[in-house]
Amino acid sequence: MPLNKKTISASLAALAVALPGASFAQDDSGDMIIVTAQKREQNIQEVPVAVSVVDAQAIERTAAVNIESIQYLVPSVSFRKGTTSKNSALTIRGIGTISFSGAIEPSVSTVVDGVVLGRSGQAFSELYEVEQLEVLRGPQGTLFGKNASAGVVSITTKRPTDEFEATVLADYFEDNEYRVRGRISGPLSDTVKGSLTVAQSAFDGNIFNVYNNKKVNGYDKMGIRGMLQFDPTDTLSILGIVEHNRSEDDCCADLEVRPSGRNPASAAAPNGAFDLDQRRVDHDFETFMVDETNAFSVQVDKELQNGILLTSITAYREWENAEDREGDFTSIGGTANTPVFGVPFQLHDNGALDTKTFTQEFRITSPDDQRLDYVLGLFFMNLDRTATFTRNASCQNNGGQNQPILDANPGLECNANDIVSATSFTDSSVENIAAFGQIGYDLTEAINAFVGFRYTDDQTSFTHTRRNNDEFGRQGVGVRPAAPNSQFSQASGGFDNTFTGEVSDTDFSARIGATLDIGALAGGGNLGTAYASFNQGYKGPGFNVFYNMGTNDQLPIDAETSDSFEIGYKYVTGDFAFAITAYQADIENFQANNFDNSTGVTITRLTNAGDVSTEGVEIDASWSPSDWLSLTAAVALNEAVIEEFNCPVDPGTGQPPANCSDRSGLDLLFSPDLNYTLGANLKLPINDDTDFIGNLTFARVDDQQSLLPNNDGTVNPVGLLPGYDLLDAQVGVSFMEGQYTVSLIAKNILDESFVTTYSGDGFRYQIPRDADRRFGVRFTGRF
Repeated sequence: MPLNKKTISASLAALAVALPGASFAQDDSGDMIIVTAQKREQNIQEVPVAVSVVDAQAIERTAAVNIESIQYLVPSVSFRKGTTSKNSALTIRGIGTISFSGAIEPSVSTVVDGVVLGRSGQAFSELYEVEQLEVLRGPQGTLFGKNASAGVVSITTKRPTDEFEATVLADYFEDNEYRVRGRISGPLSDTVKGSLTVAQSAFDGNIFNVYNNKKVNGYDKMGIRGMLQFDPTDTLSILGIVEHNRSEDDCCADLEVRPSGRNPASAAAPNGAFDLDQRRVDHDFETFMVDETNAFSVQVDKELQNGILLTSITAYREWENAEDREGDFTSIGGTANTPVFGVPFQLHDNGALDTKTFTQEFRITSPDDQRLDYVLGLFFMNLDRTATFTRNASCQNNGGQNQPILDANPGLECNANDIVSATSFTDSSVENIAAFGQIGYDLTEAINAFVGFRYTDDQTSFTHTRRNNDEFGRQGVGVRPAAPNSQFSQASGGFDNTFTGEVSDTDFSARIGATLDIGALAGGGNLGTAYASFNQGYKGPGFNVFYNMGTNDQLPIDAETSDSFEIGYKYVTGDFAFAITAYQADIENFQANNFDNSTGVTITRLTNAGDVSTEGVEIDASWSPSDWLSLTAAVALNEAVIEEFNCPVDPGTGQPPANCSDRSGLDLLFSPDLNYTLGANLKLPINDDTDFIGNLTFARVDDQQSLLPNNDGTVNPVGLLPGYDLLDAQVGVSFMEGQYTVSLIAKNILDESFVTTYSGDGFRYQIPRDADRRFGVRFTGRF
């Protein structure tokens, strides 16, 4: 692909200073750092947006295997892990969308090799052969195809090489965890080159199920990616990418970290009020997920005689996800021949979804070294999602809800071991059309001004049907009766058999700002660059489509919009880089999960929770005091709070509950106040072709809330995720001039246990693999 280089490039939402392992390439003077982004090569000092860049070396040094690991390298990012990839989510600067609904878009957009992914869950697979990963913080809609109100995670994989090469990487860790990856790349003819990467990984698990004496929370993953690049002329390049990924995980089992009282005699009962050392479950139904992606894309780049670059990216992705979920979290649920809730109930779920996404992007990019520069683009996305979800649960008659059926059928019972079920069927569609662009102009030798815009047209629709599968129409725990398929009145938000909805919206958002070359203003020399910008973000409307949806959920959720201010300063020399960024953003109609008990039954509902704000300071630095040592640091100070809360309205009265507080001033979810990362990289020559290599990384993740406050404004303490520290290290030997490397890896050296997600019911949490100290060995060969 033809690439351009520009000293001041305000036409790209660009890169802030480097985090640990950022991709550096110096010019002959040693005073410039060039970072390759999606659309240009840029001098990191002169681009006016905060973006963290993690390159291939950093990923290898820290043994980062997926996007979940990126939160320990990029302090502004938080990752919320769900029971499957489809309900996991990213937040940036405290802003993100966590929802089961397939009719709402994420706040953080994910892009792989220039292709926008319709759902963030599609990106939560293994990271392999990544050239670099970029986290662009704040609204990014003026230069990326999809709406990106909170930020963008952009992944670029390694391209085919001009000369033949092959690489092999193999990891082995304790508990029978391994990872193997192989890649071949090189020319096939004078105008064609290609590459093929194959990856396989597996893990038995770090949680023990006392019910069947088996490990869970493991995985078995494989992936294959092929690339073919055709360069018929110096000005035309065509890149085709085909990818297949499949994962079979018995992840992620929810653990009883706080006492539930459901089976206190179990060997998996917690040891204390908050047992962070809990590594056992007692489940008679295994939480299991099969996740499969098939994708292809074609990128065409044509450089015209006047230097303008035309780019077309056409892509199709199919994502299939199937899950079995343990929902009663005990082995004795549904075994008693007595009514619930005097005894534990059964609740087992099965779900499957099929998502098909087509995207098309056209873009024109101006040539370099001109006073006026621009990037202009058109984007189209069509996403179709089909999902089924079945719940098998104990019959429920504690309120007499099934008594008419029992009276009409003598001998029929409704006890914990009488299992009933219901199935939901959902089709949803999202269509997005956008025009976007950014224009920069050199007002003087020292000042560059830029403006950006985005016009968006969104359309979202859905059809949802839920049916009772019991031949008598009995209802159960989470299973509504056959007719009228509701235990509540319509006026109080009751359930119905079929719901449909359609919503459309248009939006115009803008960006404006300027950069100042302080050295040029002072008459010469490198004194760093300052910038300031105002950015508008937009996230389209949608619906809360999920298994338990009711009448209220047919109402569309309004679009989420944001206004963001950012100022920054960057200074880069040959061996030192420093950047500081300050930001403040106001978000209206924030889309978030909220506890709603307006009907008398508490459920989690995705709503426009209200208006929120986020502000903070980010500091990044790197220093290479010698050829054999480099030091890095990154700090994120962030305060994300609720400014005004929208209390849920009782549809019967049209008024909010009497005890509803506005919750103003309380913390936003997954928004730690202080995260930071420190790193040290060492490379000491032993002889002419052998080096000692070492890496030490320390990450601090602060306390964070995982639950919105209750309607009365009180905060449930079970939703607090305590902060934790992670210390990782890698030491090894590289020999034959870097052709082979053997190293030892230590993860979580301090053996600090922690939870990353509160899952519900007052006792369920996720304990990740990184919460255990473990050791491993790695071999890398390059041929």
